[in-house]
Amino acid sequence: MIINHASIDAHIVNETSSRKILGMGGTLMMVEVTFAKGGIGEVHSHDAHEQVSYIVKGSFEVQVGEETRILKAGDSFYAGFNVPHGVKALEDSVILDVFTPFRQDFLEASQ
Repeated sequence: MIINHASIDAHIVNETSSRKILGMGGTLMMVEVTFAKGGIGEVHSHDAHEQVSYIVKGSFEVQVGEETRILKAGDSFYAGFNVPHGVKALEDSVILDVFTPFRQDFLEASQ
């Protein structure tokens, strides 16, 4: 599967964030999430998904479990099953999320 970024429609999550499903297959899904400064990915956890995230652009205040740190472009984090995690964009920023298994709810929201 080859996907051109320009061909993917962004799904508007809320007034400060949008996402594009960049690719998926088997049990994996890769999603680009764009945040305006101040945008928040509320603290939540997944009982059925593991997630690894890479900061592509900008910076975030990131909470994973009991730890909160500032992450910048090039940094990453892992949130295992049932681990609370969330982000706040400190500037206009982009994060790349990879999930296993894939997020059916994201597919349904994009339709």
